[in-house]
Amino acid sequence: MVAMRGHSADGELVARARAGDDRAADELAVRHVRQVWRAAYAITGRPDLADDAVQDGFERAFGALDQFDVSRAFAPWITRIVVNRALSLVTRARLTEEFDEERHPAPEDDLATDLEVVDALTRIAPERRVVVVMRIVVGFSPQETAEALGIAVGTVHSRLHRGLADLRAALEVTVS
Repeated sequence: MVAMRGHSADGELVARARAGDDRAADELAVRHVRQVWRAAYAITGRPDLADDAVQDGFERAFGALDQFDVSRAFAPWITRIVVNRALSLVTRARLTEEFDEERHPAPEDDLATDLEVVDALTRIAPERRVVVVMRIVVGFSPQETAEALGIAVGTVHSRLHRGLADLRAALEVTVS
């Protein structure tokens, strides 16, 4: 599919979904669900919460498609919505329990993230965790991350640097 003038790669699908085309909305979800689920899982450390964050995030996004700027990339926008929802769920769940692989098993497919890393990520401050996830797990550029989170690129670099240091420290405690 060729993007329409002034539209991002997903802009045509967004325009069609706005007009009530359910197949276009489904295609948007299919294109982005794996990536945003990985981000939600890395934030929450729990498949059940990641599932909830993704479902609620897509519902919110599709309810607000009229606010989406079709000249921008859809991936950072949907990722920001899902990541914010994941952070809300983590805060509400008050993850004070030890990570339990039997209670919260990782998926068996290629999306599975190493459980020790996910456990360590859950111990990083949320504002740093989000940047680490978006840059390292999702693979967004500093600019895309900044746009998605509504922060300056310099803040992305700072939070990434501190977040990775926190992650290293958390992993050393886990490995010891």
